[in-house]
Amino acid sequence: MKKMLFPALAAALFLSACGSKTAEQSESPAETTSQQIVSSDIAYVQVEAVLAQCDLYQTEGVALQEKTQKAQKSWAQREKNLQAEAAQLQEKYEKGLITSRDAQAQQESIQKKVASYQANAQKEAQTLDEENFVFSNRAQDLLQRAVQQINADGKYKLIINASALIDADSTLDITPVVLAKVNELYAADKKNDKK
Repeated sequence: MKKMLFPALAAALFLSACGSKTAEQSESPAETTSQQIVSSDIAYVQVEAVLAQCDLYQTEGVALQEKTQKAQKSWAQREKNLQAEAAQLQEKYEKGLITSRDAQAQQESIQKKVASYQANAQKEAQTLDEENFVFSNRAQDLLQRAVQQINADGKYKLIINASALIDADSTLDITPVVLAKVNELYAADKKNDKK
């Protein structure tokens, strides 16, 4: 019986070893394939970082931002001056330093200045809004063209904005490549505009 048990046990071990080896071999390619799909089909871009660091923003965006801030400060100063002028007029009238007729005339003058200021400020704001809109569209166009050129070979099946990510492997980040391509396209656009 011992003679029969030993060969049966050896056969069972042999079969189980072969079975587990083939199972391991069949799992291995599946794991490798899934890793290849993840690493080559999906990528993400930190869009905000690209837009903040690109040459377009560094040259034109910063200037537009400064222009907007300067206009806002100017509007605030004009409003403050008009309010001060109205307060001085009220104070003079309350102290009896001017007649009601003169106060009314000066008040109408201040109201005309306010209306003129508001109209001018509204035109300036509309112009700045339009410039910001055009700038944003140019930046988005550069970003879109860069991504399309980077993925012209169809290497990626999915490229997403990193702001929507909860967790991702940093090897999937193509932000530096996109930034370089955006800068390249911007330089080419500037060169073509000069012609």
